[in-house]
Amino acid sequence: MSAILPPAQRIWWKQPIDKIEWTWILIALTWSLFMFGMMVYWHINGKQNLSNEVYKTTREMYAAKAEKMVQEHQVRTETERNTPVVKVPEGGDAYLVARLWEWWPILELEKGKTYRLHLSAMDYQHGFSLQPVNINIQVLPGYEHVVNITPNKEGIYSIVCNEYCGIGHHTMLGRIYVK
Repeated sequence: MSAILPPAQRIWWKQPIDKIEWTWILIALTWSLFMFGMMVYWHINGKQNLSNEVYKTTREMYAAKAEKMVQEHQVRTETERNTPVVKVPEGGDAYLVARLWEWWPILELEKGKTYRLHLSAMDYQHGFSLQPVNINIQVLPGYEHVVNITPNKEGIYSIVCNEYCGIGHHTMLGRIYVK
């Protein structure tokens, strides 16, 4: 039996498998098991995949937490939308809201301090992509994603939505300042 030519008989699955086909099946199986093992290895030793927590929530509950954080820790406003800039206390909870078409609020963090970053969407699925660190998280309505972060470089970090969320998707940008 050949993989190129059509089968000589209609009931092809009863034909014996050729030696070369068994070789390729074995190579494919071995490679897939190796790659699976590498995924586990890099998750544990590569420090490139985030281990985050996810909780069910409602839009109202999450919005109330974010509003409370802004009321307690706002230091100024920026942008033409008067987006609040929030200085999060060390070890504190930082809440970011994804909604058409903005990340709200702008966060101000300190280098070397650890924070719990909470993410949730108010309307549709959004993508949290922190650049230039290349952290990617899918942000869904009804779920609160919590990630422990420790910024190790000062600067301005951009937040980009990397899940298409409508006609204003290209304007959905946010910021995190690390001082």
